[in-house]
Amino acid sequence: MTSTEARRFPERLYSVGTEPDPRFSFANERTFLAWIRTALALLAGGVALEALPLSMNVALRVVASAALITMGTLSAGYAWYAWFRAEKAMRLQRPLPSSVATVPLTLGIAVVGAVVFVALFFTS
Repeated sequence: MTSTEARRFPERLYSVGTEPDPRFSFANERTFLAWIRTALALLAGGVALEALPLSMNVALRVVASAALITMGTLSAGYAWYAWFRAEKAMRLQRPLPSSVATVPLTLGIAVVGAVVFVALFFTS
């Protein structure tokens, strides 16, 4: 291992296996950044929902806002986890792991969207 490789973070990842084709590592990084953009959008949506003067039940607004902020925070953590797992699989020449967050995230957004829709249009 060269001195440059020894300084790469996280060391426990870069100390195993062989270096994959850079194109695959860059694709993995783009996927990481897509998860980060999703996390930022969820956080912004949660903050906006709470900050805007919407005519909806306060309790529902707070719950929906907190759910979006929670999903955004968890998505940011998942971005790192998924990047690490994919990079390690590539370094060890194993099949790429499947995503475990897409279904819960999709359901969470659908539920929050339904709650906001009902709260805005069907409650007084």
